Amino acid sequence: MIKGFKDFILRGNVVDLAVAVVIGAAFSAVVTAFTGRIIQPLLNAIPPANTPGLVIPIVQGRENTYIDISAVLTAVINFMIVAAVVYFVFVLPLQSVKNRRKRGEEPGPAEPTDVELLAEIRDLLRTQTSTTSNGKHEA
Repeated sequence: MIKGFKDFILRGNVVDLAVAVVIGAAFSAVVTAFTGRIIQPLLNAIPPANTPGLVIPIVQGRENTYIDISAVLTAVINFMIVAAVVYFVFVLPLQSVKNRRKRGEEPGPAEPTDVELLAEIRDLLRTQTSTTSNGKHEA
């Protein structure tokens, strides 16, 4: 059971996914700071000086009843920046590589040879028989 979990964690795509999540969270924090500290104040500067910003007051004088339009616009801009970066940095380059491979301009990943596959099967069988001969069975 532990070996299966270790194999799952050490699989390349799981590690890549974890790295992508961490980098995505860090990038999201940068974009949120940019939109919250630069874009939102610019949006709040649009209405007259005597208003609390780009808001719609439901009950005059009670800030907790304001509908904050600038916060919503800031979140939309935040989303658009993150989506644009993901598209132009990850999706578009991967699509172009996939299209070049489809046209035959770029070779795809190398397939393992028959000898490599047979060696891998041999090694798996060897480890399997060594664990059963030692009296240890993995679940």
